[in-house]
Amino acid sequence: MPLPRIILTSGEPAGIGPDLCIALAQRAWQCDLVIAADLGLLQERAAQLRSDVKLEAADDGVRRLPHRPGTLRVLHHSTKTPVRAGRLDVANARYVLDMLDTASDGCLRHEFDAMVTAPVQKSIINDAGIPFSGHTEYLAERTGAALPVMMLIADKLRVALATTHLPLAAVSAALSRELVEQVLRILDHDLRTRFKIRAPRILVCGLNPHAGESGHLGREEIEFIAPALDALRAEGMQLTGPAPADTAFTPHLLEHADAVLTMFHDQGLPVLKYVGFGNAVNVTLGLPIVRTSVDHGTALNLAGTGQADAGSLVAALNLAIQLAGDAPAAA
Repeated sequence: MPLPRIILTSGEPAGIGPDLCIALAQRAWQCDLVIAADLGLLQERAAQLRSDVKLEAADDGVRRLPHRPGTLRVLHHSTKTPVRAGRLDVANARYVLDMLDTASDGCLRHEFDAMVTAPVQKSIINDAGIPFSGHTEYLAERTGAALPVMMLIADKLRVALATTHLPLAAVSAALSRELVEQVLRILDHDLRTRFKIRAPRILVCGLNPHAGESGHLGREEIEFIAPALDALRAEGMQLTGPAPADTAFTPHLLEHADAVLTMFHDQGLPVLKYVGFGNAVNVTLGLPIVRTSVDHGTALNLAGTGQADAGSLVAALNLAIQLAGDAPAAA
């Protein structure tokens, strides 16, 4: 199996993304690791962190060079204005998106086998006048994916979302039988193909308290969630639900599920992050490329302090290596 070539975008320059990239450099990785970042920014942050990491410019070719601990190969992108750790600047919003464009386009051209993303600050990108709801939606549009599915993983717990970055008031209107069926098809497909689960068992949450209480607390379960599950069961999918979300994450149900599908962002992710915050991974399903990310934000208050925990980015890179080619991951 060829050595996987992974590109890591360093995220919001004022946040902890650059710090985490520098921390990763000290480990041995069974991949060719390339960092998309401003070379000067990483040099300044390394000095601030008193790190002796050696930074090298990555060439334009696609030679696969094993990562050497203590080094970072950098695919240079220039920030538009000088960066101060912890201080956001709208002038650098386009820099963040340029790195995502380079990484996703490189994956589509098979120059990279997977991309890993450090956290970005959505608000500053929007403040710059660029509509941006998140990595998931942006990369789906960039890669031409019809429907991205966000799934987070913490140890053996996998939680996927039927809707992603929406206000709570907009969730019910966004859901439909067609959407639930599409999301479940993508989830089932990627669990089979990427995670090598031969017959995935998926536990599906309802939208309302008590899964609607037979229609007394909402009719979404009756009108389209249950019909969607019935139709897919008839095709052979192993689906349980719609289940009340307040009991879906109990051990006796989870032991019979390879993944849980929740209807909205904060229905499932608080549970997952309680289980594994700092070591969980966000993976986007439904894309023609492999993309993983951290489970946290930019932590502006920790940037440049040396206190940022790289655990989630370590896990994200490990998973990217595995999904990119079943190569052994770092310990």
